[in-house]
Amino acid sequence: MKPVKVGICGLGTVGSGTFNVLNRNQDIIAARVGHPVIIEQVAVRHDNHACDTSGTMVTRDIFDITRNPDIDIVVELIGGYETAKELILSAIEQGKHVVTANKALIAEHGNEIFKAAKKHNVLVAYEAAVAGGIPIIKCLREGLAANRIHSLAGIINGTGNYILTEMGDKQRPFSDVLKEAQTLGYAESDPTFDIEGIDACHKLTIMASIAFGIPLQFNQAYTEGISLITPLDIQYAEELGYRIKHLGIARRQEKGIEIRVHPALIPASKPMANINGVLNAIVVNSDALGQTLYTGPGAGSEATASSVIADIMDIARTTQSPEAAVPALGHIDEVPRFSEPVVPIEQIKTRYYLRIHAENHPDRMNAMTDILSTYGINVTAISQKSVANKEQYADIVIETGRFNEAVINRAIDSIESLTGVQAPVTRIRIETTDSE
Repeated sequence: MKPVKVGICGLGTVGSGTFNVLNRNQDIIAARVGHPVIIEQVAVRHDNHACDTSGTMVTRDIFDITRNPDIDIVVELIGGYETAKELILSAIEQGKHVVTANKALIAEHGNEIFKAAKKHNVLVAYEAAVAGGIPIIKCLREGLAANRIHSLAGIINGTGNYILTEMGDKQRPFSDVLKEAQTLGYAESDPTFDIEGIDACHKLTIMASIAFGIPLQFNQAYTEGISLITPLDIQYAEELGYRIKHLGIARRQEKGIEIRVHPALIPASKPMANINGVLNAIVVNSDALGQTLYTGPGAGSEATASSVIADIMDIARTTQSPEAAVPALGHIDEVPRFSEPVVPIEQIKTRYYLRIHAENHPDRMNAMTDILSTYGINVTAISQKSVANKEQYADIVIETGRFNEAVINRAIDSIESLTGVQAPVTRIRIETTDSE
């Protein structure tokens, strides 16, 4: 039977894993696909990779892969934006199917890429772009296809989860744990995408598009990082019965779709609160199936390669009839056309944890609760914490009921204007991961 021929662009961590697993498991893959799947050519800039390419054509020019008439599927694993986008569009124009792990490219340029693929009657698959080896794209797009999805929430960046876990377990400051994460290879030398939530927001944008049938809208999502979280916040949260996680949340509400990434207090009894280290996890709430949890490695060479190769196999099964494949975003239109807007962060409703560092004065707490009462915000818990080596100061920790974010913002502004209050007030949202 005619083999399906693959060209791999990039033999970094994921590319090397893909190369090795494809070669190692050729017999299993062929039996499950119905065709042999072979690596025809690879494109690499350097030879410092963990692959034996002695029996494979190697080129330094990634565009040789798209120009090779024998290649059926181009696997883009170089990352980045401009060159990767050019490579993918070139492959599509040459009539080749594409597999990519590039979540940033899909989140920000996926609408254009999927339109081009539809025009040229080829497939673009991207399971490895979200949550590494966890098959969450397939679950949302196929396994839950008959469900109306109410919400999804996930820990979808292993670096951030590792940092918060270490801060909580060992009461270490953020900066120290970040340096360790960089030494261990969990964080990049420039960790901005991980710690500021950009990486997680790329992934959340993709999942939200599939879950709610809306176009990819990364620029409309809200993103907040974890660099201002302190060991004290983690300690106080635990005293209230919560754990702090860097959470991506997409939820349907009356006004539209929420797409937001930020730190959140989660009840310690919830499964999501107990996902630690570099693991990822996603909770999906849907009408027919209810709540389901998907967890596993969110990165790693062969873990992510597992998702890349699953996409290659799916495409290999449909190379002769791509119209029979599942649409890229789960809808017949190459870009979903439902018009539900993305809800601005100011319009969401949730509960809040507030930590206010202020002069230790008997009337200070009363003044704060009076302000919250003025804005109609009910307090469900309040305590005053002494501050080590600062007898004249205290931390006021407040847990509120569920209110509109714009109202909380105005109340915080008023509290920060009080004499003796050190701005900024720390505000962390409280979430349950249920379909509130």
